[in-house]
Amino acid sequence: MRVARDRGAAWGRSRRRQCAALPMREHDGEIHVLLITTRGRGRWVIPKGWAEKGIAAHDLAAREAFEEAGLLGRADAVPIGAYTCSKRMPDGRRATCEVAVFALAVEAGAEDWPERGQRRTRWMPADEAAALVSEPGLAALLLGLARVPA
Repeated sequence: MRVARDRGAAWGRSRRRQCAALPMREHDGEIHVLLITTRGRGRWVIPKGWAEKGIAAHDLAAREAFEEAGLLGRADAVPIGAYTCSKRMPDGRRATCEVAVFALAVEAGAEDWPERGQRRTRWMPADEAAALVSEPGLAALLLGLARVPA
């Protein structure tokens, strides 16, 4: 029998784990973040991927930002937050995922990257991003950032 874990607990055993990068920069005195679209339905999300044994979560988040958005930079080693989401698996089942979110200091954009042309990207203020994402936990995290001075 599995015991339900606290929704805010990062890396619960009964849940799948993902690592996400939140690309951030200061623009005109406010925090802007980069959102990308999913390849399937075109929903606005942040770059993320499955946790992998032997790879630090923040390094994986930075790798996903490169693969999905062509961003080069360093992710903080400590997550700025976490949220849960439901993800449709290839076999059609739904899985609950714990997503640890790492701030990414963007240093440059690549000329080419693995998923170039498969997604749209857009920089925007954090509060605008919160209104576009469909995951409530991610929206709450973005709204929290919008209240922080740049």
